[in-house]
Amino acid sequence: MATQKGMFRTLAGGVWSVLNFSRKLFFNLIFIFILVAVIIAIASEEGKVEVPKDSALVLNLNGRLVIEKTAVDPFAKFMQEAFEEKEENPEVLLRDVLFAIDNAKHDRRIKALVLDLHGLQQGGLDKLQQVGDALDSFKESEKPIYAIGDYFSQDQYYLAAHADHLYMNPMGWMILDGYGRYRLYFKSMLEKLKATTHVFRVGTFKSAIEPFIRDDMSDAAKQANQAWLDALWSQYKADVAAARGMDIANFDEKLDSFLAKFSKVGGDFAQYAVDNNWVDGLRNREEVRSELTALVGEDKSARGYKHINFKQYLQVINGPYLPVHKDTDHVGIVVASGTILNGTQKAGTIGGDSTAALLRKARLDDTVKAVVLYVDSPGGSAFASEVIRQEVENIKAAGKPLVVSMSTYAASGGYWISAGADEIWAAPSTITGSIGIFGMFMTYENTLDYLGVHADGVGTTEFAGMSPVRALDPRIGEVIQRNIEHGYNQFIELVANEREMDKAAVDSIAQGRVWIGQTALELGLVDKLGYLDDAISAAAERAGLDQYDTKYVQRDLSPKEQFWNEFFGVASVWFGEALKSQSDGELMGLVKQLVAEFDVFAKFNDPRGAYAFCLPCEL
Repeated sequence: MATQKGMFRTLAGGVWSVLNFSRKLFFNLIFIFILVAVIIAIASEEGKVEVPKDSALVLNLNGRLVIEKTAVDPFAKFMQEAFEEKEENPEVLLRDVLFAIDNAKHDRRIKALVLDLHGLQQGGLDKLQQVGDALDSFKESEKPIYAIGDYFSQDQYYLAAHADHLYMNPMGWMILDGYGRYRLYFKSMLEKLKATTHVFRVGTFKSAIEPFIRDDMSDAAKQANQAWLDALWSQYKADVAAARGMDIANFDEKLDSFLAKFSKVGGDFAQYAVDNNWVDGLRNREEVRSELTALVGEDKSARGYKHINFKQYLQVINGPYLPVHKDTDHVGIVVASGTILNGTQKAGTIGGDSTAALLRKARLDDTVKAVVLYVDSPGGSAFASEVIRQEVENIKAAGKPLVVSMSTYAASGGYWISAGADEIWAAPSTITGSIGIFGMFMTYENTLDYLGVHADGVGTTEFAGMSPVRALDPRIGEVIQRNIEHGYNQFIELVANEREMDKAAVDSIAQGRVWIGQTALELGLVDKLGYLDDAISAAAERAGLDQYDTKYVQRDLSPKEQFWNEFFGVASVWFGEALKSQSDGELMGLVKQLVAEFDVFAKFNDPRGAYAFCLPCEL
């Protein structure tokens, strides 16, 4: 028996050694292949990325416009691109787009700008407005802008409207359907599961938890949401009408009027777009190719005309090495983008500890004379928001001005971390406010009872044994509710003190209600309307800076992380563009939406279970 066991161990050990050797060999071969391919590409004259003379910059944006990209493993990203795997949630950094457009404006090698926007997903109106302004500035160079597309979504069309030549495929379509906020509601489903939902909140309009206690949107939520959605839509229409030189009444908001026009063109979306002045003309791909070839010349690429794409152009104009002036005064930019969670979080999510650490880094950096907190967040953990706000106070106590620049969202916790700034800038379309607090959890005692499972036991206090499997004692519920009310009172007092407002006045515009930046300015919740550059200039002025640079304050990478980020960042250029996002099936999309609704709450980790979050803010 002992001999058999020994033989088995020897055999198992041998099999494991073979598998382990094969695993290491496989990944080492992949690494060697990548390394050799990159070296060959770098050494090859044909592999160099250059801007062709008299060419077009193709602004082929793929993904969501963001102020900070979600952290991803550089090797995983490279492998996705190398093997043309679909990127699940692609993102485009706003400042990269603005930099590329501005650089192309002055680049003598660039003769035209082509907007190829079919990969652009969402932007946020504030981000689209900034890109639109950059496109208008580009026109000062007297170089033409072409927008081409088989179809245009609403966000894509906002940018396309700024083009000198806007073409759509004869088989294409577009429809501007406005803004809406429609959610899934789970009350009946939870009742069928016999789950008990416990909700604690303050604020008439704090509707983030409504899907779990209702089957429809409350009248108060409808009233509040309709107000800010209408204001946002008015801004969109005004901007597009100005860009296209048409009357704002040209937008078809009623189905009857749309159907009348649509019937006249025999149900042809493309012809409807032409007749309504949405596009300048209909062109198939060969006709577009011919027109651009006549402008910039022909090449052997798939597009057929001389061009450089967005990603390649960024690689050229950024360059691998930039001089660092250590003695230069800086305005430091700290990005706070995403849901606010407790602890340390990766880029793309705001961590109470990690974002506070960035603010502390800016405070301790002697070259940083002023700080801009760049906020794009619907909120989250109240505790984490307060941790970040405390660090904002520390920066001000150190004598450094701190200015907030609000992007698409700065609501609930996003406003909490902003309220203490020396100055708050919001975009006209920023979604802000939502000053309110809530807590929610579920217990499943009835579900388990239905299955014949019961929880019982003893404890040393009446607090012991709190669990999702036991019914909630009403007195515990009262404790939680009072804590939520205390949190709301803190929020109100914070805003009243920092904004020099009467507490009752703050309460009257709080109650969880959402406002856009334009209205928030009138209410005193923000100081001025503008974008990041405006906030940077304001911070510099407050610090008395005439000459300064800006720098993004980020977590220090280890030498190993820095090497691989740069290595795979350069390497990916040689393997071409990633496969563009394609829409999944409708059913799968609904499943993802359902999971996402629950996932938002599943990620919450506030130690007190109190949240300042504006779920309805997300369009």
